[in-house]
Amino acid sequence: MNDSVHPTRRHTALPKAQTLIEALPWLTRHNGRTVVIKFGGNAMVDQELKAAFAQDVVFLRQAGLRPVVVHGGGPQISAQLSRLGLESEFKAGLRVTTPETMDVVRMVLAGQVQRELVNLLNRHGPLAVGMTGEDAHLMAATKRYAQVGGEAVDIGRVGDIDSIETGAVQALLDDGRIPVISSIARSADPSDGTGEGEECGVFNVNADTAAAALAAALGAETLMVLTDVEGLYADWPDSDEVISELTATELEKLLPELASGMVPKMEGCLHAVRNGVRTARVLDGRVPHSILLEIFTDEGIGTMVVPDKREGEPTP
Repeated sequence: MNDSVHPTRRHTALPKAQTLIEALPWLTRHNGRTVVIKFGGNAMVDQELKAAFAQDVVFLRQAGLRPVVVHGGGPQISAQLSRLGLESEFKAGLRVTTPETMDVVRMVLAGQVQRELVNLLNRHGPLAVGMTGEDAHLMAATKRYAQVGGEAVDIGRVGDIDSIETGAVQALLDDGRIPVISSIARSADPSDGTGEGEECGVFNVNADTAAAALAAALGAETLMVLTDVEGLYADWPDSDEVISELTATELEKLLPELASGMVPKMEGCLHAVRNGVRTARVLDGRVPHSILLEIFTDEGIGTMVVPDKREGEPTP
């Protein structure tokens, strides 16, 4: 009986062994390195994709990497505003954030989206710790204006990252934790916050922008941005061919032609690789375990942005 069973067992197990062996050089290469992951898109609202994302992040940590998660929550914020009878208004792709809206942004990001993600990660052990960009002076921001028809338009409490203090995040990583960070920042202006309401001293920050700035500040190995597309298309909408890899300069030339939704993601990738991050990757978050497929397989998926190669430098 043993003779008839063992060959079958060997046969079914072999692909698993081959997968593990394929991952070995990538495990070795990334061991001990920091990876910043921007969690967004459909992966944030689909229950199976959320669970798969949490598994991937915990796998990275258990495999010796140091993952950091940065998240936004646009759909959840819009849904809560609607429930409260408040309008969601956008200008130049940015949410108009009144003081009243800012209260909802903080409540949803720190009190709903972050808590759910922390709980999903902690099903696998006491690993995840939630914080916002306000905590420990992690992120400071200055007011951002929307450009509409060549004019700068005031859109309220929307900010651009001015500075980052990474001490608290580094301490969590050194302790083996997984920081989960909401994209809210304190004001870089000490006088900001003297108006009515605590929200006067904080800004709503685009999560792609926040993740890229944090990746650069941490000296991360890579930035990974989850989206609802396969990657950066070479000639959309005429072709669905995805660009597998491009340099910072090549990306910069493409930026003016990109769809508005991809601009902050690709600008974030460009900022990251030009400020010390080794690679930046845009992945299809609709694919379960896309993070593992990108990092630990030879083929990878999505689009990878690399720094411009200098003479004599190895390819990242």
